[in-house]
Amino acid sequence: MSVYRRVVVQVSVGAFLLALFLIPGMTHAGGLFLTEFGTEDVALAGAGWAARAQDASTLFKNPAGMSRLEGNQFQGGLQALYFQSGGFSGTNTPQGGNGGGNPVGVVPGASGFYVHSLGKDFKVGLGMLGNFGLGLKNDQGFVGRYYVKQATLVGITFAPVASYRVNEYISIGGGPNVMVAYLKNTVNINTLGQGNGDGQLYLSDTTAGVGGQFGILVEPQKGTRVGVTYYSPIKLDFSTSPTFSNLGTFGSTLQGNGLLTRNIDLGMTVPQHVILSGYHELSDRWAVMGDFGWEDWSDFGKVDVSVSGGASPTSLTTTSNYNDTYHVGIGTQYRLNPEWLLNGGFAYDSSMVSAADRTLAAPVGATYKFGLGANWLMNPKVKLGFSYELAYIGDMAISQNRSLQAGEVTGAYKDTMMHFFAFTMNWGSQGVIFGPGGQAS
Repeated sequence: MSVYRRVVVQVSVGAFLLALFLIPGMTHAGGLFLTEFGTEDVALAGAGWAARAQDASTLFKNPAGMSRLEGNQFQGGLQALYFQSGGFSGTNTPQGGNGGGNPVGVVPGASGFYVHSLGKDFKVGLGMLGNFGLGLKNDQGFVGRYYVKQATLVGITFAPVASYRVNEYISIGGGPNVMVAYLKNTVNINTLGQGNGDGQLYLSDTTAGVGGQFGILVEPQKGTRVGVTYYSPIKLDFSTSPTFSNLGTFGSTLQGNGLLTRNIDLGMTVPQHVILSGYHELSDRWAVMGDFGWEDWSDFGKVDVSVSGGASPTSLTTTSNYNDTYHVGIGTQYRLNPEWLLNGGFAYDSSMVSAADRTLAAPVGATYKFGLGANWLMNPKVKLGFSYELAYIGDMAISQNRSLQAGEVTGAYKDTMMHFFAFTMNWGSQGVIFGPGGQAS
């Protein structure tokens, strides 16, 4: 085999596998889990997650909390996420290119939750929400295009759950979490002058996985609650055949080695996580709350890759240096008058990667979240919520160097932050809970 042919084959296989490993997109909150999915928790920065239990969305946050709801309850939410950044500013980029623009832009979202009462002590519920993943899309000519051009990994969760009030102090709840996940990944291929500009590798697939959740809510006295929720891992298995384009004579080498007809199997695990929360009413108008959470992101960093077809099928596990993440948050509610309730919160989420392991495909960092919002009681059965959250990540330095084909990319995303805007509507057949003090009247 000639020197040129050996180089082309090695570069081809490297580019082929690279697109499989750089799946996570632009993310925040320590990882890919979102506590923001169009609920009142946006204004509270997630504080009181497993203990507040004031509306139908508790069926996902802590299903045991459904025991506190009177009659049948519904909540619908709309959300817009705006990602703010000046793009990537490179200081050592021999391949040339631009900063990629705004890699996320505006992302819409929605959620819905319904709780049905089967008696005083037994409730069932069904929720749908987008709580996992984000995506990025860089402009044409992005300096890091040989690492990632476009990456999307999103999951929609369906949660059918049930709860039971054991006694006046303790409730339990749980059920399966069914996640439908979509993966799309595009990476440019440097054809080393053998094509008309860059080639491109594209792959996409949709799959589903099943996990579960279990929660306990303890209320030792009226207005004081402690809750804990555990979410099990969810295994996602993607299978797809990648599509190549604009490879020129480079493609002939790939075809000759059987790489253009290979099937790719990707296996990853949505990590298990636990959250412990507390809620306490200082009066019938003022409440405080807080929580602590842990997410097993070190397990998510392990991706099983299988390349089938051709003469030499390959299986391996690629391991990223992801760290487990931790979350702490505090929040407060104050009922201004019978019609208006104010919400506020602050939270900190650690990063799933260290600065040395940060990549263009997963430029994540520690996040500081500040929330603010208000609820308006239209009548005892309907309340509307308006919420805002600023998630500040700041500067994220990145340095990657992977062979002649991808080149070295060194630089940073500056002043990175996300803005969340949420609107919620709650309805209760026997009235809604309106903050401290309980049921609206």
